[in-house]
Amino acid sequence: MRKFPALILSMSLVASSAALADSADKSDANVTASVKSALISNDATKARQINVETQNGVVQLSGFVDSTAAKSAAEMTAKNVEGVKQVENKLLIRDASRSTGQAVDDTVIAAKVKGEIAGKTGLGNATDVNVEVNSGVVELSGFVETADQKAKAADLARSINGVKDVHNNISLKPAG
Repeated sequence: MRKFPALILSMSLVASSAALADSADKSDANVTASVKSALISNDATKARQINVETQNGVVQLSGFVDSTAAKSAAEMTAKNVEGVKQVENKLLIRDASRSTGQAVDDTVIAAKVKGEIAGKTGLGNATDVNVEVNSGVVELSGFVETADQKAKAADLARSINGVKDVHNNISLKPAG
């Protein structure tokens, strides 16, 4: 009879630790969703232009925005969201003179880079690396496990025909 309460207590502890592990993952997802929501609510930011990734409370903003004011507004908006420990603002300013033809070319380049990254083992999930292209300039962002994975992603991007430059803004996943 005495073993029964101890068994229930130990089962509760196991369930609690599993819930804490799940909540750590969910909290990053919640932070990402909250930052995206805040960006949507801010008239100074065009949320559709901004990728948001979160690892252990570190928020990474990436993509191409129209101005330095939009870049600053996005960073300030993200910093004010509950649960954000740090913001890595890796937003780039969009080339305003880009033609419609160049936009189409950029879409093709982005698809090729994404395909190469997805097809290579050792780069984690293809969803770990975001790819944005503007006037042939590739921006890589997201979080990977190792510096080798980061370098490999940039090398793959540089190997694609039509790529003029690569901004490797991938970060290593924070410990913890």
